[in-house]
Amino acid sequence: RAKLYPNMFEFCYYMFMNSITHIQKALKELDDEVQVILLNWDIPLNEKDNLMLPILQQKRVLDQTLEDLIYLRDNPPKKNQACGISKYRDDK
Repeated sequence: RAKLYPNMFEFCYYMFMNSITHIQKALKELDDEVQVILLNWDIPLNEKDNLMLPILQQKRVLDQTLEDLIYLRDNPPKKNQACGISKYRDDK
């Protein structure tokens, strides 16, 4: 059974880093969507606000998730210890 741990660690690390990459890509795509809306002169300002609100809400959640994952990557919890995210987070 001990032989599974190195493979499991490698698997978890790969999935963890893969998640960071996917979130960064999603954030870039959301930024691009916001730019398209902002640069479209045919859309009235109030409609732009309505279109951008859900995008910006998604972006906020992804930003926080990315920040949490980076914190965990840089500060991995010790065995049988809580991850400690709530200690560093400055929720607004």
